[in-house]
Amino acid sequence: MPEAVVAITGASGSVYAERLLRALSEAEWDVLLIVTREGAINLDLELDMTPDDLAEIPGISLENNDNLAARSASGSAKIDHYVVCPASGTTIGKIAAGISDNLVTRSALVALKERRPLIVVPREAPYATVHLENMTKLSNWGVVVLPASPGFYHGPQSIADLVDFVVARILDQMGIEHSLGQRWTGEEVQ
Repeated sequence: MPEAVVAITGASGSVYAERLLRALSEAEWDVLLIVTREGAINLDLELDMTPDDLAEIPGISLENNDNLAARSASGSAKIDHYVVCPASGTTIGKIAAGISDNLVTRSALVALKERRPLIVVPREAPYATVHLENMTKLSNWGVVVLPASPGFYHGPQSIADLVDFVVARILDQMGIEHSLGQRWTGEEVQ
């Protein structure tokens, strides 16, 4: 089975991570989930959920963010994709500076050193210049920077539609087939 690391950090946007985890479960991916302390706070505030609640989703295994000896911290573990969603500016800054002081940043740096796909989903607004510089640095290293910025051309009718738009872009980057929303055909404009 394909396997991913999904990390939830302290930026707002836990709903994106929760929807992504469910989509990966439906696609029969195994997921190593890491949640920072701040990510857990936002998960509670935004969704009234805990990391343990997310670990009940089939295929999701929770790893301790303080455990730098966890599987996702090893380059010898064959993991297909790494996603930080939502990615706080602090986490992006640490990755860009090569700081691996917790499992989230260590796993991201493993992805970089092993040349494996890494996607970061920032949810800051507005961006400070340092955020932009750090995202540029990561992008130059091959990281996909995919801001949680939903489109509106598909006529969303709910918040779930907006969330699905962003999650669909993440799944597209991972090469996972899905039915989240409609694809643009070019025939929408008369």
